[in-house]
Amino acid sequence: MTRTRTLGTLAVVVGFLAFVEFTSGVLQGYYTPMLSDIARHLGIHDADVNWLEGAQLMLSALVVPAFAKLGDMVGHKRMLLISTAVTAAAALVLPFTDSFGVFLAAWALMGFYVVWLPLEIALIWSRSRRLDGRSSITAKAAGLLVAALEAGAIIGALVGGALIDVLPLTVVLLVPAVLIVVCFFVILFGVTESPEPTGGVFDTVGLVLISLALLCFTGGLSLLRLEGGLTNPFSWAVVALGIVLVIPFVRWELRCQDPLIDVRMFRSPALGPVFLTAGLFGVSVLGAQAPLSTFARTDPTVYGYGLGTSGFATSLIIGVYLVAMIVGALLFPVVARKLSPRRTLMGASVLVGVGFLLFLPFHDAYGQVIANMVVVGLGSGALVAALPAAAASAAPATQTGVATGLTNSVKTVGGAIASCVFGIALLHGVTSAAGGADGTAGSLAGYFTVWIVCGATALAAAVILVFVPKTAFTDRTVEAEIAPVV
Repeated sequence: MTRTRTLGTLAVVVGFLAFVEFTSGVLQGYYTPMLSDIARHLGIHDADVNWLEGAQLMLSALVVPAFAKLGDMVGHKRMLLISTAVTAAAALVLPFTDSFGVFLAAWALMGFYVVWLPLEIALIWSRSRRLDGRSSITAKAAGLLVAALEAGAIIGALVGGALIDVLPLTVVLLVPAVLIVVCFFVILFGVTESPEPTGGVFDTVGLVLISLALLCFTGGLSLLRLEGGLTNPFSWAVVALGIVLVIPFVRWELRCQDPLIDVRMFRSPALGPVFLTAGLFGVSVLGAQAPLSTFARTDPTVYGYGLGTSGFATSLIIGVYLVAMIVGALLFPVVARKLSPRRTLMGASVLVGVGFLLFLPFHDAYGQVIANMVVVGLGSGALVAALPAAAASAAPATQTGVATGLTNSVKTVGGAIASCVFGIALLHGVTSAAGGADGTAGSLAGYFTVWIVCGATALAAAVILVFVPKTAFTDRTVEAEIAPVV
């Protein structure tokens, strides 16, 4: 009876968290069909849409480590509420500005929503602490949350694509802001706090050091995208400084009694490859979103390539992709039970790699693009659900929020690097419109670069996972969690 009651309470929490992830999905899908319209509204080039994506990813990389650690210390629900409030405030700014600078700042602040999923997985893991089959329960819950996320993304993409064709952009941008406000109250009244927060003293020095490193690194990547940035030594020096600043951060964390990030986790034979896989996966799942949307919207009668789709037709491509992600997320715990989580992660990475490489010969027809995205979606859905769940099951009990957050942080850094590289690739050799007028579409060679990089990084992730111990990501006893991960 106690187990049944505990599972029932956990199911209620998962239900409310599913609405939170549904909202997260709406945010991820809603804007994608209208990125070209936003670019025209702000008076920027299609390739400059990556500035929005890059800025949001950069802020997300800073936010996730801090909020994940604070979630372990003071409660995951509390940090969910704070991040939702910031996201709502930023979303309410977007409809009322046509300034690229203001829009860019608000768009970046919306990146706070990326911390929702790792906080939710950590909350579920902590609440299922005394249950048998804890890893399986968390994997199933993660699959349901990701299914809700992708369902929200599907609805968001379809609604966004339909509305942008018939309503002013200001009205269209107001819709997700209202939904986020509703989400705040769902968390406030529907979600109970995680038990037994660890407490402790927040590692402010560690946060400052890693923030400086990430700001320099991602800022340097942004400078590389400016005109002449690739040949400017200062841009490369800033990138190098960001990498060098990681060294004092690591040295500090190794000496700190209660570190922001226990860097020893990167040495773990189970966690290290998961973090690296998350970074490689971020290249495709985050960095390729804007290029895929703008490629679909590019008019082939003007530029010689692209699909020339409307906003709604673009949203249908995204919708099919997200349905495939739902299927992948829900199949993950089923397949993992039969093949093992490690092999399932490897298979999902292979699907993502093959799907993107299929774009090289097959990208001229609407049906070809949809078929490719189905393959990518099956693998991506499984990875989105599996990575935080795998990190939670392999992490020390006091570091579950940090471990799940790190999967998102590293994934975000991978996406930020990819966003910069893809932006440069799309801007290089930009195609001119018919009649010699300046074009706004990215170059075809740039899109080929996007597909090759995404495919290669996903296949590399599959190879890395070969070296994970065969028994990784399986259930441990409560007592075993106390033992150090290294």
